[in-house]
Amino acid sequence: MNRRRRKSWLDYIFSKFNYRLSKKVNVPKRTYLYDFNRMKREIKPADVLLIESHTRIGNIIRLVTDSPWTHAVMYIGKLADIKDLNLREMILKHAGEFASEQLVIESIIGKGTIISPLNKYKDNHIRISRPSYLLAEDIPKIIAYTINRLGSKYSLRHVLDLGRFIFPWRIFPRRWRSSLFQHNMQQPTEDICSSMIADAFLSVDYPILPVILKNKSGYEFIPRNPRLYTPSDFDFSPFFDIIKYPFFILEKGGVSYRNLPWEPNLMSNDTEIIHIPGENKTQKPPEN
Repeated sequence: MNRRRRKSWLDYIFSKFNYRLSKKVNVPKRTYLYDFNRMKREIKPADVLLIESHTRIGNIIRLVTDSPWTHAVMYIGKLADIKDLNLREMILKHAGEFASEQLVIESIIGKGTIISPLNKYKDNHIRISRPSYLLAEDIPKIIAYTINRLGSKYSLRHVLDLGRFIFPWRIFPRRWRSSLFQHNMQQPTEDICSSMIADAFLSVDYPILPVILKNKSGYEFIPRNPRLYTPSDFDFSPFFDIIKYPFFILEKGGVSYRNLPWEPNLMSNDTEIIHIPGENKTQKPPEN
């Protein structure tokens, strides 16, 4: 009875802790020039969406990685895109009422690895990180890997270990050293968003940020521990393309920046739009 009561109290404390970490804070009033509807039409299965979230845990990841990208999700397409019937059943079990929508798989604090509708992130700052050279036959393998991770717990200790691993030893005593390389590294039972996605790509030997060594016969690739990956690594990787879908496409013969409908005497400081009397920032330069 005491053990059950203790476990109940621990579960209650962790649920409150998870709630505080996942709560949104300090959301900037900034307009991102991003065409979400166009992205929905052109996104492809196995694309990684990098998301700038504004939760407490997001702010911790932003501090640790020095990057705006604090969350990553894997786009898997629609239910009709999945050919394997067993995988379809798993999606139906976890997706519920939004199973017919465009879907992503992600690892969320307090929820674990779950399936979500793509529309969940329609108001977020997003970049697509697309594997540049991924073979068509490996796409369903990667998707299947992420689907089979559904239901895994979110590893809060993993996040804390990652912070301890990245910060220099002079800040944290050596006895607090990271346990990222311990506890069954090859068979993870808990996820964070980026490590789950890294595992999926490594399952087909697709490189993200490997260690590359030169030897007498050429080069050798050494896979990086997937538990060390953060969302920004998919931005930094030379094997992924960063794709943006702006509202206005500036191109020769199309919309020119000279023809944008600039508002004179106005300027945004992110929290409000202010008037600048006596100035005109949009005056066109004289034609030669």
